[in-house]
Amino acid sequence: MTVTRLFAGDRVFEVTGEGYEPIGEIREALGVRREGTWEGGDGQLSSVTDQLDHTSEHPSRLTPYASRLTSGDPLRLTPHASRLPSGLRELLTAAVLCNGATLRQEEGTWKMLGDPTEGALLVAAAKAALTIDRFASTYCFLGEVPFDPERKMMTIVRQTPDGSVAYVKGAPDVLLRHCTHRLAMDGTTEPITESIRTAILDANASFAHQALRVLAMAHRRLDGEPKVYRAQDLEDRLVFLGLAAMKDPLRPEAKAAVQACHDAGIRTVMITGDHQDTAVAIAEELRGVKESIRSLSGMELDRLSDEELVKTVDQVAVYARVSAEHKLRIVKAWKAQGAIVAMTGDGVNDAPAVKAADIGVAMGITGTDVTKEAADMVVTDDNFASIAAAVEEGRGIFDNIRKTIYFLLSCNVSEVLVMLFATLIGLPLPLLPIQILWMNLVTDGFPALALAVDPKSPDLMKQPPRRPEARLLDGGTLLAIGAQGVMLSAIALGAFAYSLYGLHQEVEQARAVAFTVMVVAQLVHAFNCRSERWSLFQVGLWTNRPLLLAFTLSLGTQVVVLTVPAVSTIFKVVPLPIEDWALMGAMGLLPFVIMEGIKLLRRP
Repeated sequence: MTVTRLFAGDRVFEVTGEGYEPIGEIREALGVRREGTWEGGDGQLSSVTDQLDHTSEHPSRLTPYASRLTSGDPLRLTPHASRLPSGLRELLTAAVLCNGATLRQEEGTWKMLGDPTEGALLVAAAKAALTIDRFASTYCFLGEVPFDPERKMMTIVRQTPDGSVAYVKGAPDVLLRHCTHRLAMDGTTEPITESIRTAILDANASFAHQALRVLAMAHRRLDGEPKVYRAQDLEDRLVFLGLAAMKDPLRPEAKAAVQACHDAGIRTVMITGDHQDTAVAIAEELRGVKESIRSLSGMELDRLSDEELVKTVDQVAVYARVSAEHKLRIVKAWKAQGAIVAMTGDGVNDAPAVKAADIGVAMGITGTDVTKEAADMVVTDDNFASIAAAVEEGRGIFDNIRKTIYFLLSCNVSEVLVMLFATLIGLPLPLLPIQILWMNLVTDGFPALALAVDPKSPDLMKQPPRRPEARLLDGGTLLAIGAQGVMLSAIALGAFAYSLYGLHQEVEQARAVAFTVMVVAQLVHAFNCRSERWSLFQVGLWTNRPLLLAFTLSLGTQVVVLTVPAVSTIFKVVPLPIEDWALMGAMGLLPFVIMEGIKLLRRP
């Protein structure tokens, strides 16, 4: 969070610099470039030359609103706060004194303790050599009225050399309603006329359209020290000092995360306390396109009944200047439409809405204990991208559970059917109980474990959300399991019958062939189960190394069963000639060939 614009008197100032390091420039953004600013490598502010260039080399830095302001006399800013224009100095003074954050330097790095917004105000003031240390001895803290989301303002009262003064900051459109006068650039106060009010609101709107968060500052000189600190007593008949507009850059991964949620069928709705224009501008920046985004303010929400909100809620993408009650109403309206609602929050006032949502999400860094207790999950890094990643991870886990069950059931169905079909058509038993037990433990077990850690499908975040009432295995999936069970059993039974009657082999030899064909077919079928839609060559043969290891291990143990006499005796199999090995390999690969052909035909 960095302050980039200041509005004091009737003038707009540009503030340069990034982060919490109090090094940068403050210059009037009126088409006149000022090099008489402050900078310093160690945080100590030192003077630079004062030069005026009335042919600005940086026209792109001018705000649309600034270009409409009256220039007045050019200002030569100096590093001495006492020589700052009075209006600008009082604005920055209020930014420091109505502040609960702390800016300090530790091991060469500037760090902020407290609210990031307040930290940004401290940094902006420090660039004009105004720090809390400057006021510590003469501007003593007396009391405060903390920020309230309903009031959208906060007040700190300090004892100054001129008596008690209430310093107030808050939402510009709200705070301005409590102001009767404005501080001009020369330090004089003047009544706020309709034209002045319009100019202030225009400046606020101009900043908001640039996706800047805007705070207004004001003060009021009191008659003595208050006995009781109440908002209604202190936040009235204020003198408006100006605006501070700050940029809260989107995290680089935010756009991709919002797009990923959109592709996954998740509707992202912004609910914020920011100005409506600021919220819409940020939403447009997130989407990457300038398009019509419907938004509602808290005041507009108040005019809607619950029934009207339910009808409207799915058409609104941005809610601005909302209270905790509004958030709760929005959650309930979405749930009334049958939606599955996830709600994020960090403050105490967010707890009811977080609790009411189907999935309450609290912030781990800035979140309060109350909100964390009300939430179902906590995002430890306060990053929206982590929520999108959690959705993808959850889908991946669920998908792998389905793959594992799909594989195990189709294999078990095939083992049952091969015995059933053989009995019905009068064939000898193609498999013995110990052989079936071996397949369940080894042939099925190892690949099933590998499928549980299968990498996520390439289209996982492009699939629509699953309804909560949807079954783990729906009718279509159960039908597919049955069909593939029939396929596996038919292949094994066909190999058994061909060996027994086509090659005229003994039952023990034919049984060994059927046993091995079933093992190979089931192992190959595990690769089919990695995706119901995508070919193995699209998913990637080498992307699941545990499955390759399971395949190799299971196939190797089957070779041991067939070739080591001591083990062959246990499983009642006999050595097989080379032509049987070729038959088993060809028949065992059939499930892969068949399923790849089906996937190819299904491909759009």
